[in-house]
Amino acid sequence: MGRPVTLFTGQWADLPLETLVQKVSAWGFDGLELACWGDHFEVDKALENDSYVREKRDLLDKYNLKYFAISNHLVGQCVCDPIDIRHQRILPPRLWGDGDPEGVRQRAAQEIIDTAKAAKLFGVNVVNGFTGSDVWAKLYFFPPTSQEDIDAGYTDFAKRWTPIFDEFQKLGVKFALEVHPTEIAYDIITMQRALKAVNNHPAFGINFDPSHLIHQFIDPAQFIDEFPDRIFNVHVKDSRLQLTGRNSILSSHLDFGDHRRGWDFVSPGHGDVKWDPIIRRLNRIGYQGPLSIEWEDSGMDREFGAQEAMRVVRNADYAPSNVAFDAAFGKE
Repeated sequence: MGRPVTLFTGQWADLPLETLVQKVSAWGFDGLELACWGDHFEVDKALENDSYVREKRDLLDKYNLKYFAISNHLVGQCVCDPIDIRHQRILPPRLWGDGDPEGVRQRAAQEIIDTAKAAKLFGVNVVNGFTGSDVWAKLYFFPPTSQEDIDAGYTDFAKRWTPIFDEFQKLGVKFALEVHPTEIAYDIITMQRALKAVNNHPAFGINFDPSHLIHQFIDPAQFIDEFPDRIFNVHVKDSRLQLTGRNSILSSHLDFGDHRRGWDFVSPGHGDVKWDPIIRRLNRIGYQGPLSIEWEDSGMDREFGAQEAMRVVRNADYAPSNVAFDAAFGKE
């Protein structure tokens, strides 16, 4: 029996949750990872109304769908980011307020704590999301950026997120960062640095998504080897390099889906991610959580893609062996 295959609802938030639940159940998924936007899982309503969470659980139970995590990427991004007009587009008015950057960051931080409370009420112990980053814009070092400048960004991350992680720990909930360009950690070295900044806080870990590593030329299997006890959730997503000698991995300020980009997200099985080494590493570390499909492919119908991706994941996943293959050799 393989791991449960779930669908992350973030890219489907234009659909009412009940409509999506009916589709996903008919397609044969094991469950859903609810996004905290659209009407899929609203943190404020979960804390204000006792019946809200119960109704969400009842809806999923009605269609035999399981749930292991919720995700609040959009709000998490605003905790550490330098705030600008782009953030207004991803936040509800109650969190944007008057747009004062520090006020936005503080409201976002409280909302992430509230997300942990809502997760506990819902019955899950993992919240996936983003952290934002005060230093991502300093990626290319000109004008010259000193290590003191970068250290200040990690200090800011620790100052803002350690109290959040403390509240998560009190609740028995973990925060899983989707290691990702624009976040405080986007590769192995920056994840090490982020963990060190918060003194390896036990509530802080990883939502492993190989699609954000492969186009940076990072081996996703080595990422699992480096952080075996920090993989709290797994997203299944793929990306593909499209380097032609005219473009680059910096994407040339082109939209996703533009054929001129140097890389793009594609449906699982259509990109450069090699799934067998990942499954073997997940088996090695004992990960038994969901394989949650975060479906993104600008060139493919999403309903076709979600169903195909589910089949790809089921075919790729397998349990580890409990015997040595040569154990029977020499037996009489």
